[in-house]
Amino acid sequence: RRAAIADAVERARIAKAMLEGAGIPCPVISGAGTGTFRLEMASGLYTELQAGSYALMDADYARNTLDGPIFAHALTLHATVISTAVPGQAVLDVGYKGAAVDSGPPVPVSPQAEVIGMSDEHTILRQPARKPLAVGDRVVLVPGHVDPTVNLHDWFVGVRDGHVEALWPISARGAGL
Repeated sequence: RRAAIADAVERARIAKAMLEGAGIPCPVISGAGTGTFRLEMASGLYTELQAGSYALMDADYARNTLDGPIFAHALTLHATVISTAVPGQAVLDVGYKGAAVDSGPPVPVSPQAEVIGMSDEHTILRQPARKPLAVGDRVVLVPGHVDPTVNLHDWFVGVRDGHVEALWPISARGAGL
């Protein structure tokens, strides 16, 4: 990743020099990303960041950040256990229609639980042995990829200290956009 960023920075430097050599000023160099912004900013080239996922974060960035996660997860999915018929497993009421999986499945906040399967409308967890889940229990999940997961929903529900403080519509979403 460091080599790829160094190559991109060098190409941007060359392009900037060529434009300025032709008399076209380049006061703003905009770019970078959530997972690599430290490398881009260290280059001294960029004057503006275009990182976006940092505001919400997801499990994919948490796995792939060079120096470990530096931003907290602000977006989570809340699901309900709807079945525990198979010993050691719990079925949740969220699936592909509510959680994008292009960068991996959602990750339970509880480290003892693990996603072992998904379908359109359900997620199957391997249950924690010490504290098995029961029908009706709530499970908090970190989306695998935040951008397409947000696209699957109509509202952000702003929660602070366990209380809903705000509802924000997600207007730029869905088919045709």
